[in-house]
Amino acid sequence: MSYAFRSINALLGPEIATEFGLGAAELGLLTSVYFLAFGLLQIPFGVLLDRYGPRRVDAGLLVVASIGALAYALAPSFAGVVAGRALIGAGVAVALMASFQAFVLWYPMERIATMNSRAFAVGILGAITVTVPLEAALRFADWRSIMIGAAALALAASATIFFVVPEHERDRSRVSLGATLAGIRVLIADPALRRVAVMAGTSQSAVVALSTLWIATWLRDVAGYDRAGVGQGLLVVNLALIAGFLVFGRMADARTRLGGSMLPIIAGGVALAALCLGLLVLGVVKGGLALWALFTFFGTAATLGYSMLSRRYPKELAGRVNTTLNTFIFIGMFVAQWAVGLVLERWPPTDGGYPPEAYSWALGSLWALQLAGLAWFWNGRRLLTKVPVDSAA
Repeated sequence: MSYAFRSINALLGPEIATEFGLGAAELGLLTSVYFLAFGLLQIPFGVLLDRYGPRRVDAGLLVVASIGALAYALAPSFAGVVAGRALIGAGVAVALMASFQAFVLWYPMERIATMNSRAFAVGILGAITVTVPLEAALRFADWRSIMIGAAALALAASATIFFVVPEHERDRSRVSLGATLAGIRVLIADPALRRVAVMAGTSQSAVVALSTLWIATWLRDVAGYDRAGVGQGLLVVNLALIAGFLVFGRMADARTRLGGSMLPIIAGGVALAALCLGLLVLGVVKGGLALWALFTFFGTAATLGYSMLSRRYPKELAGRVNTTLNTFIFIGMFVAQWAVGLVLERWPPTDGGYPPEAYSWALGSLWALQLAGLAWFWNGRRLLTKVPVDSAA
C-alpha cells in the first residue's frame, strides 16, 4: 500500500493537474508532500516502534492512511488534495520500517539484507499496480473513485496486520523516554550513520523522485509515449526495481557470510546508476527506457544502508536506526521531487509538456547530488568498520 500510494500520481497526476489547473511545480509539490510528512515523522514513529512493536503501530497508522486517501478523493481544491496526500504520507510512514524491525526481531542477522530486499520487492508490486493496471482502470473510472478504492484497501491491510501478524515477546518491553531519546542522540552523533544517510538520501532521492513521477513525464515529453505507453514503461522500471532489490540483497548477505563488507557492492551499484542517469542528462533518448530501468536497478544498492546499520547497532535500537536513516532519505525525496518541477517550469511548456533541455538541467542537478553523496560515503568508508561509542544505549 505504501508503494502504491507513493507512485500513484505518476498516472493520476496529469488527471489531477488538468482538473485543478496545476503547473509542474504544483504537481511536484502535491506528489512530494507525501515524502515531507513521511520524513518528518520518522523519528517520532521510530520511538513508537521500539516502545510498542511493529504490529500495533503499523496497523494503527494505516487507518490514518485510509482517512488520508478518502480526504484526497473527496478534496474540492488543490489545498485539499495536498492535505490528503500529506495525511497518506503520515499513515504509511513506518510501513516499510515496521517490516524491517520485525525482521530484526524474528530473523538472524545474516539474513537481514535478504529479508529487507524482499520487503522492498513486495513494495514494488504495489507500485506495479499503479502502472498498466491503473492505466486500464482509468478508462472506466475517474481518479477520485480509484482513490476511494485505495482507502478501502488500506483499511483492509490495517485489519490484516492487527489480527493476523504475531506479536514478538520483545515487543512488550518498555524503554523509558529518557533512554529512548539517548538512543537517538547516539545515532545522530555517529559519523558513520551520517555518511550512510547522505549517500542513501542523495541516491534514493533521485531514484524515487524520478520513478514515482518524473520518469513518466520524461517518457511523455521527451520520448513521445502516450498514456498507455507510459504505463508500460513504468511497469518495466518497476520490474527492474524488484530485480535490483532481490539481486543486491542476496549479494550483500552472501558477501557478509564470507566475512566481506557490502561497501563495494553499495558503491559500485550507485556509481553505475549515476552513469545511466548521466547519459540521460546528456540527452540520450534512443534506448532511454532501458537506461531508466538500469538506473533504477543499480540505484537499489543504496538501500543496503539499512541492513548495514542494522548490523551495527543492537536490536533494541532497530526502530530508531531505520527511521533515523529514513528521515534523511525522505526529506531528500521531498526536496528532489519538488525541485525537478521548479526547474522544469523555468522553460515555457509546450503542447507536449516540457522541452528536452529542461529535463537535462533538472536531471543533471540530481545526478550531481548523487555523485557528491557517493564520494562522501566512500571517503568515510573506514568509519563503518568501527563500533560506535555507546552503541548499546
